[in-house]
Amino acid sequence: MPSAPGLQDPTATGGLGPSPAAGGPPSVALPGAAITWVPRGHLLTQPLPPQGRLPGLRVRCIFLAWLGVFAGSWLVYVHYSSYSERCRGHVCQVVICDQYRKGIISGSVCQDLCELHMVEWRTCLSVAPGQQVYSGLWRDKDVTIKCGIEETLDSKARSDAAPRRELVLFDKPTRGTSIKEFREMTLSFLKANLGDLPSLPALVGQVLLMADFNKDNRVSLAEAKSVWALLQRNEFLLLLSLQEKEHASRLLGYCGDLYLTEGVPHGAWHAAALPPLLRPLLPPALQGALQQWLGPAWPWRAKIAIGLLEFVEELFHGSYGTFYMCETTLANVGYTATYDFKMADLQQVAPEATVRRFLQGRRCEHSADCTYGRDCRAPCDRLMRQCKGDLIQPNLAKVCALLRGYLLPGAPADLREELGTQLRTCTTLSGLASQVEAHHSLVLSHLKTLLWKKISNTKYS
Repeated sequence: MPSAPGLQDPTATGGLGPSPAAGGPPSVALPGAAITWVPRGHLLTQPLPPQGRLPGLRVRCIFLAWLGVFAGSWLVYVHYSSYSERCRGHVCQVVICDQYRKGIISGSVCQDLCELHMVEWRTCLSVAPGQQVYSGLWRDKDVTIKCGIEETLDSKARSDAAPRRELVLFDKPTRGTSIKEFREMTLSFLKANLGDLPSLPALVGQVLLMADFNKDNRVSLAEAKSVWALLQRNEFLLLLSLQEKEHASRLLGYCGDLYLTEGVPHGAWHAAALPPLLRPLLPPALQGALQQWLGPAWPWRAKIAIGLLEFVEELFHGSYGTFYMCETTLANVGYTATYDFKMADLQQVAPEATVRRFLQGRRCEHSADCTYGRDCRAPCDRLMRQCKGDLIQPNLAKVCALLRGYLLPGAPADLREELGTQLRTCTTLSGLASQVEAHHSLVLSHLKTLLWKKISNTKYS
């Protein structure tokens, strides 16, 4: 009997399923469905899509992406909020120029800064709000601009910031002070900060010559107020004392307590310019690799190190006494285009008299209580509970500890062992005056000779 219309005989050739004779079950074709039959005894080799794992993977990816966006946004926020707090050069310029126009202060760059606008402020280099540091351009020369604005940072008294600076910072000398009185006043200040040295009268003469910037053979009240305010800045006092030294930046001009020095030297290690939040995240191995990859070649580093050792020598019993380096880091080590060493920052270099005055009679429980700056540390007499006068480590010992990480990586094989031995010996120097006098010059001379022999008579010398 013929099949009913619209139905297909499953036993006919080309049917959808196996014949009943083959033992297969009958098949029913659903409308719109495509059915693939697998012969009995065969496995399905094409895997099913992992639908159960995809949602979890998507969730993890979305979470990580959200976390990255959040962390990046937080870093950007912290960076720019910190930048706005640290970098206030415009405030500094407004305050200085306001005082200049009122006739309270004077200086060699006041007219260029406030009237002719020839001082260009460029990149902010400040690390603290109280000391503004910018790279800049003045009369086609690269300069560093420095200005203190501690008194202007009080958010509760923004409107009277300038008057308070006039009263606090520019309060001396007063009207009616004679040039003789100002000379004696300056000499007393230098004795208190540098010690009672026979060379101080000559330094007072330099201060008066600097005050008379217009060379009219007289020092006005505004000129005297400006120079006196500059002397209160530790770095300016150091620049003035070290002007004859080749490893300190040269002073170019001033206006009030704002002053210009030579352009910012190159950093000795490029990673020092990384944002502070990222520096602790770098493992020591990566820091060493960055130092070798991004920094100068080893012979250039040796030349920079020789300059640093010469600077330590200049600080030890110089013309105006002894100075202590109280923050010995690579961030303060700079060099010129010809790889001659330049001290990038003198803020943490302090006169011996200042450090001793800080330590004298200071109460302590541990040696950490006897710390001036970052690492000028004296021992604590636990019986008397007072700080002693001699520092635990002299300048040379701290510099040698710094140079171990700066010079040993990449050092020539025939030099590495001897260099390492001398640097280790150097780091054990004591700060006791008797030991410093006996070993300081000898160890320093040996190190300089060892490095100079390696680079002399080459293009690096």
